[in-house]
Amino acid sequence: MPDAGGRDAGEPATGAPHPVIELSDVHKTYGMDGTAVHALRGVSLAVPTGDYVAIMGASGSGKSTMMNIIGCLDVPSAGRYLLDGIEVEHLSDRQLALVRNRKIGFVFQ
Repeated sequence: MPDAGGRDAGEPATGAPHPVIELSDVHKTYGMDGTAVHALRGVSLAVPTGDYVAIMGASGSGKSTMMNIIGCLDVPSAGRYLLDGIEVEHLSDRQLALVRNRKIGFVFQ
């Protein structure tokens, strides 16, 4: 519901929509045969409410890893992921299932 200034609740005073997806300095490291594989290094992304995004890049560039984090199928090794302003790593398994059911959708290639 708009306030006296015409803004919706949760919308910053600038009038710009808040990011529905926000990654801040996200890293993801996997261990393989005693070797660290850095799939993501310092990824930051903000997607405002109502925007559509296409993730494109070369094979092995971290697209699937990033989508697994955004889709709440995996968690970052470091950094922050906020979905609708909520830090995802603090959600229970039940809450994550509800998020995947109601808030996140993506089409694989």
